[in-house]
Amino acid sequence: MKVYVNEKGMNFQEGIRCFGIKERIKPNGDILILNGFPIEEDKVVSEGDKIVIIKCGEIPNDEELKNLMMSRHTPYVYERIKNSRVAIAGLGGLGSNVAIALARVGVGFLRIVDFDLVEPSNLNRQQYFINQIGMKKSKGLKETIKNINPFIKVDDVDEYVTKENIRELFSDIDIVVEAFDNVENKVMLISEVLKNISTVKVVSASGMAGYFSNNLIKTRKINSRLYLCGDEESEAKIGCGLMAPRVGIVAHHEANMVLRILLGEEKV
Repeated sequence: MKVYVNEKGMNFQEGIRCFGIKERIKPNGDILILNGFPIEEDKVVSEGDKIVIIKCGEIPNDEELKNLMMSRHTPYVYERIKNSRVAIAGLGGLGSNVAIALARVGVGFLRIVDFDLVEPSNLNRQQYFINQIGMKKSKGLKETIKNINPFIKVDDVDEYVTKENIRELFSDIDIVVEAFDNVENKVMLISEVLKNISTVKVVSASGMAGYFSNNLIKTRKINSRLYLCGDEESEAKIGCGLMAPRVGIVAHHEANMVLRILLGEEKV
């Protein structure tokens, strides 16, 4: 039977157990992961199972690193999304967090779009660092993504999104993540993409301010091409700010919905 060990297909006899494979392949390994879950008790291996053996402190080569990075995934997720193309419009609290999540899961191509600079008030919720203050957000985020997952392609676009450039920016993309602060820009992006680019789906967000209950945040399917994440009520205003915990929850709703769409799981 065929089993994948550190992503390499290998043939073993029926009934072989995980520890037996470890002893053959990497007896000094410290961590043994079976189908995305680390195990301490021996298990019988089945056809098509994925086993990853890791030696703590050992620096892998590039090919090994790429495989080991995805070892905690649900099996066969990475294979199904590695050729996907996702764009993120707006790289603030929502967009920067969505980008990091999709980079970690291994979406093969990310186009990250923003015209703004990193400034100190961004650091309370956005995925930037003190040494990136003054950098273009698109450049700073690309730098961070490359330090997390150097195996994906990142197209950083320093541009303001308008009706005139939407087709150019997003017509070659599978899913657009709307991550703007401004309501008018949100509405413009959603309506223009849905109206003018029939092949693209949109994941949007509304309502993430303050420290209200986590349980008010939800994901709704608006129509066959539009999904909306958030509580749809709590807007940022005087006395009600945007902070990392709740913004992050909504951003990860968006990222998980993107993943579900890419995997063909479009129910919310």
